[in-house]
Amino acid sequence: MVAFVALCLVGVWMFMSSSVVPGQSSNVPVSQGTENSNTDNQSDLEDDSKVTETQTETDSNQAGEENQGEKSQKDPKTTSQTFEDGDGKKEDENSGEAGSNSDSGEKENRSGEKSESDEGEKTTTDEGSSENKNDSETDGGSGEKSASDEGEKSTDEGENKDGGETVGNSAVEVFPAGAQSELLNETNTQNAAWSTQAAESQKEKNSQSPSDVKKDGQAWKVCNTTAGPDYIPCLDNWKAIRKLSSTKHYEHRERHCPDEAPTCLVPVPEVMQIWYYNVPHTKLAEIKGHQNWVKVSGEYLTFPGGGTQFKHGALHYIDFIQDSLLDIAWGKRTRVILDVGCGVASFGGYLFERDVLAMSFAPKDEHEAQVQFALERGIPATLAAGGKLLLELNRVLRPGGYFVWSATPVYQKLEEDVGIWKEMTKLTKAMCWELVVIKKDKLNGVGAAIYRKPTSNECYNQRTKNEPPLCKESDDPNAAWNVPLEACMHKVPEDESLRGSNWPEQWPKRLESPPYWLKSQVGVYGKPGQEDFAADYKHWKNVVSQSYLNGMGINWSSVRNVMDMRAVYGGFAAALKDLQVWVMNVVPIDSPDTLPIIYERGLFGMYHDWCQSFNTYPRTYDVLHADHLLSVVKKRCNLVGLVAEVDRILRPGGKLIVRDNVETITEVESLAKSMNWDIRMIYSKEGEGLLCVQKTMWRPKEAELITSAIM
Repeated sequence: MVAFVALCLVGVWMFMSSSVVPGQSSNVPVSQGTENSNTDNQSDLEDDSKVTETQTETDSNQAGEENQGEKSQKDPKTTSQTFEDGDGKKEDENSGEAGSNSDSGEKENRSGEKSESDEGEKTTTDEGSSENKNDSETDGGSGEKSASDEGEKSTDEGENKDGGETVGNSAVEVFPAGAQSELLNETNTQNAAWSTQAAESQKEKNSQSPSDVKKDGQAWKVCNTTAGPDYIPCLDNWKAIRKLSSTKHYEHRERHCPDEAPTCLVPVPEVMQIWYYNVPHTKLAEIKGHQNWVKVSGEYLTFPGGGTQFKHGALHYIDFIQDSLLDIAWGKRTRVILDVGCGVASFGGYLFERDVLAMSFAPKDEHEAQVQFALERGIPATLAAGGKLLLELNRVLRPGGYFVWSATPVYQKLEEDVGIWKEMTKLTKAMCWELVVIKKDKLNGVGAAIYRKPTSNECYNQRTKNEPPLCKESDDPNAAWNVPLEACMHKVPEDESLRGSNWPEQWPKRLESPPYWLKSQVGVYGKPGQEDFAADYKHWKNVVSQSYLNGMGINWSSVRNVMDMRAVYGGFAAALKDLQVWVMNVVPIDSPDTLPIIYERGLFGMYHDWCQSFNTYPRTYDVLHADHLLSVVKKRCNLVGLVAEVDRILRPGGKLIVRDNVETITEVESLAKSMNWDIRMIYSKEGEGLLCVQKTMWRPKEAELITSAIM
């Protein structure tokens, strides 16, 4: 009986072994089986089916790709596709063209992982298709998508987009060695506090499912507005502006957002190679030419570094302020400043040389396109109106901070100037601002008065009149988004444990030092505040150094500015410290209020509601970074509108980096493809994904009239 059973088993084994032939399918993917010493069988499978290999020309290339396939087997939950290097050339297409996420979606579960049964069916099918071996590639269970359905598509689309060849034979890793697992482990750790948001976003239907996108993509149209290529939805809402009862306090320069965010694409200028054509305005040069703000020189605009108060250059003026008050200490004690009424922002631009960041702002078109000029020069700037100017400056100024007033009333004796000086003196004294110094710059023929905000409430308590009044205890000084400005002043925090009671560390130490007042509260991610801060900083240093600087195909030397669309502690910006870039840190209004921490570190930023447009001109940022933002925003508003806003903000050739769950990554990828953007890199693991796309010059032919934006 034992002998009979043994013979039967041998017979069955021989029968099953002979059944694996080209044209038929095996039940077990070869690359997932045990090591096979039967070299004859292995050779037959390699020659007939080419299970794990790309197309090869030599046996040595084939052997090398076998090793790559074995490495991929270790993590069947990972998909990785890298497409272009820094010069725009294709690097690696392990999984075909980026659009394969949507095309292969039926073989991928909600967390981005393929089921074993799907992988098995897919692998065995590819094994048995010898006639397709010249245009297909699989990884034998590595978790990467088969290119049997994608290879032809990716090649065609690569040629259509770039006019170049698709290079699919190189085995370039998405990230440097060791970075993949470390990056995503850190991501999972960081997002522990946001796990509920991630779970809800996976359960929720996409606002626009990729399957609903037409063959030619989302039905985009070009925005038809009075502002044309300079359209800013929340500042060019003429329907709302016409209803204002008064504009004497610059009410028309405040935000008036349309009821729904536009889903059209802002047109681009006909010529973009020479930056002047991005801001083709010469009126400012005519108005301010005598003050050396800006000069027209052929096809270029030049900025000699002059301004209203520094006709002989900004650097001399900056030194003049430092000499007037040594405690200013540019780049040490003083790191972040507001440049109010910035002009073309030469002051802020030249402060870079002193390790100082200046947030420059001015109203839209007060002098034609001055903020746009600043942004084109790579200088931090935004559009804003003054409102109750001195009281608002008092609110945002640190206790012990300085206000430098450089204006004609400081140094001229004309009747009007004298009157303004008297009123200014009266008001600043009532506000308890100390006039520290008045000094005149003989070279420029201007002067500056430097005031200091008090560090205690002693002066406030001794005033004979409560004018301007102190704010009520119930008034929150941190409330800054769409809150009417109150004509009052908040008390100075005197308790040493409270934020604002002590001056931050000197730069650059303050960048890495958690604020002293964080130790008294729990951090965003659940750890004690200072530990949370340190973990976040470590995370972003690893991400930037091990993937963003090398694995994205971004030439960082050509990047002038970056926007972190969900900044939290500003760790991403801090990790970019050694690059010659500046980062606009945006704290969404429905996220934890961490903006004070960002400023405490010597960085800057602002609050924003991403269901609305941002206060900047079109095409003003080189890189946008969205870390687990889009899956949250799309619960409240149309993701298509947000993607259209991303397109508006980003320069042609600029990059968008998205970190989010796979479902959201897939949706953004499809929308990007519908705008003919280039998919630079896509990577996913265990439901988390990373996407890098590049904006192109493409624009749809059909236009959409935005009636609210017609004068």
